[in-house]
Amino acid sequence: MKLSDAVSAQAPLVRRLLDGVATIGADPPGITRDAYGRGENEAQALIAEAGRALGMTPSIDAGANLSLRWDSGRDAPPVLIGSHLDSVVQGGNFDGAAGVIAGIGAVAALQAAGLAPKRDIEVLALRCEEAVWFGLGLIGSRSLLARLPAGALELPHARSGLTLAQSIDRCGGHSARLRENTPLRDPRSLGAYLEVHIEQAPQLVEANAPVAVCLANPGNVRHPFIRITGEDAHTGLPHRFRRDAALAGADLSLALERLWLEEEAEGRPMAVTIGRFHTTAARHSLTAVSGGFELSLDLRAYDAAHLAALEKRLDEIAARVAARRNVEIVLGERSAASPGPMDPAIVKGFSAAARRCGIEAPRLNSPGSHDANNFAAAGVPTGMLLVRNRNGSHNPHEAMDTPDLMAAIGVLAEFLTA
Repeated sequence: MKLSDAVSAQAPLVRRLLDGVATIGADPPGITRDAYGRGENEAQALIAEAGRALGMTPSIDAGANLSLRWDSGRDAPPVLIGSHLDSVVQGGNFDGAAGVIAGIGAVAALQAAGLAPKRDIEVLALRCEEAVWFGLGLIGSRSLLARLPAGALELPHARSGLTLAQSIDRCGGHSARLRENTPLRDPRSLGAYLEVHIEQAPQLVEANAPVAVCLANPGNVRHPFIRITGEDAHTGLPHRFRRDAALAGADLSLALERLWLEEEAEGRPMAVTIGRFHTTAARHSLTAVSGGFELSLDLRAYDAAHLAALEKRLDEIAARVAARRNVEIVLGERSAASPGPMDPAIVKGFSAAARRCGIEAPRLNSPGSHDANNFAAAGVPTGMLLVRNRNGSHNPHEAMDTPDLMAAIGVLAEFLTA
């Protein structure tokens, strides 16, 4: 069977798996597949069953990540195809899960075409990519590559309250092994890491293309709990006496937006996201000046030096706002992810594979950080395909069409034949 026909023949399998993970995570109006909980565990079991049906060998590592290996019988560094199965709360069905399912679809297509792998191919379902569950993202790939920050295993789960270590152990992992801070897989022993992911900005909708070849993912610096402390006061207090934490929060946010627009105008792409933004719930009132305010910050850029410079600007902006408003601003807990530049040879190979599939795939940066960042930072040759998706991600309205995912699977399978 021709490879293109073999890819098309996998559409029912792909749709069944997409429908299956949607049923597992159903949480109207969206999808919730909680990391290290029922949603992620049951989705992982569904993927493991699909892999076993293809003769792939399942295993669970110390971080509770699932690997499904198609054994080539050859002594060559394996190619890993991975993504994640967890979601944000009431998000969409395709962020992460589509990439894991794409790996299964590509293996099924190669088998249907009678093509034996030239090296082992492993499909990975990596744990807890979304930061919503522990205030730290990309946990599965961090665990695999010994990139967990200090104290991460003691972070509490947003719903269960269990620590990350307890959560991993309850799901078949071995957190004590992770405390050794050595990679579960030697990056030098890995041939490549490939990831398929829905796009998170409508660039492909704009370009009228089903698939893009990713050039880079941004790194990030995150402060999940920025705290501003001023002074509670009566609503009639004149402006000159106020230490208004709420207005300081607004000043800080707008100053960061101005920084963003300035950097973009200079051709240095980045992003600022204020996810939480609120007065202290126990104290806020219609008739009170707020003495306490909290917000979160996700600061992104595509170059490590640029990200470091932006973090310095953040400190300067916070100090300036604090002095102007006579408040204290504590940035607090910090996590970071390295930028993820894609391997030039894989970018070239994906582009050639797309052309052989009759697709002119644009080359685009991804606006999101992904598990691919950690593999790239560890020195593993890394590549990503982006799939057209209307309405963004992390919301119930993700709108990836199955034919577009099948196009990405075709490109992935074509690339793997090389």
